[in-house]
Amino acid sequence: MSITEAAAPVLSLAINGEAHRLPGPLSVAGLIAHLDLDPAKVAIERNLEVVPRSQWAVTPLADGDRLEIVHFIGGGDHAEAAGDDALVVAGRRLRSRLIVGTGKYKDFAETRDAIRASGADMVTVAVRRVNVAKRGEPMLQDFLDPKAITYLPNTAGCYTAEDAVRTLRLAREAGGWDLVKLEVLGDQKTLYPHMTETLKAAEALLKDGFQVMVYCSDDPIMAKTLEDMGCAAIMPLAAPIGSGLGIQNPVGIRLIIEQSKVPVIVDAGVGTASDAAVAMELGCDGVLMNTAIAEARDPILMARAMKAAVEAGRLAYRAGRMKKKLYADPSSPLAGLI
Repeated sequence: MSITEAAAPVLSLAINGEAHRLPGPLSVAGLIAHLDLDPAKVAIERNLEVVPRSQWAVTPLADGDRLEIVHFIGGGDHAEAAGDDALVVAGRRLRSRLIVGTGKYKDFAETRDAIRASGADMVTVAVRRVNVAKRGEPMLQDFLDPKAITYLPNTAGCYTAEDAVRTLRLAREAGGWDLVKLEVLGDQKTLYPHMTETLKAAEALLKDGFQVMVYCSDDPIMAKTLEDMGCAAIMPLAAPIGSGLGIQNPVGIRLIIEQSKVPVIVDAGVGTASDAAVAMELGCDGVLMNTAIAEARDPILMARAMKAAVEAGRLAYRAGRMKKKLYADPSSPLAGLI
């Protein structure tokens, strides 16, 4: 060992919760290069503060620094909207009213194929730590180009307002997106939204310049409160996340739709195509789902079914259904009957 090598400082760093000893001096940019990570696909937090990408080269690391390095993970062919019936969220025009999650698929290739089959042009993505021990692993962006499809970073797995806000600040740094999906969960058994923490997180994010689509309970009062705060879309659950039970409170969701001036998108609990059609026939502006497609026996075929169901439900809502009657009413006229 040379005198230079012996004198070189060694940095003790905590990277994504694990201890690492690396030769110094080292900048944030140098660390990303050392880990063979694509700078365009990750964000980094140093001692609970997001480091802007523009500052990586001039931000030195110090002994004892705690670092989080995150990327997006899994949490098409587009049909034109009928007439001028596109879904508009926070000024963004979406041709499909179906929003699809990217988790639970067997691999990124299946994720890509299911998204294409669904026709969705917006997908939710979770923010997770980069596995720095396995270099060169594929990332979601390798299969779903964020320039071709809108990424909607979400806060899946967050149980406090603080964690949700921190996660979305990292997401904005990683991809530059300010349109985000906020969900703050109350407990692991039901995954129901914790509305007190949701309100606190929404207030902080809106002050920070985010456009917030918010997962919430099917309570019209809470939904109205979130809209009045400035949220860009209200996303009441149909049923518990991943349950596949379908819409459990159509009355509450209908009331939310009637009072809302921003899009209402049913989020969570859809199980099959008829559930999606029911949501759209109620007057929802869209449906967000993940498990219903990803855990189907044939995810690609189910994605096609969901695409058709959302389109059919929307058309039925626009057409206006016939009135329900207590007794039969013959379709053919009785006049001239032989």
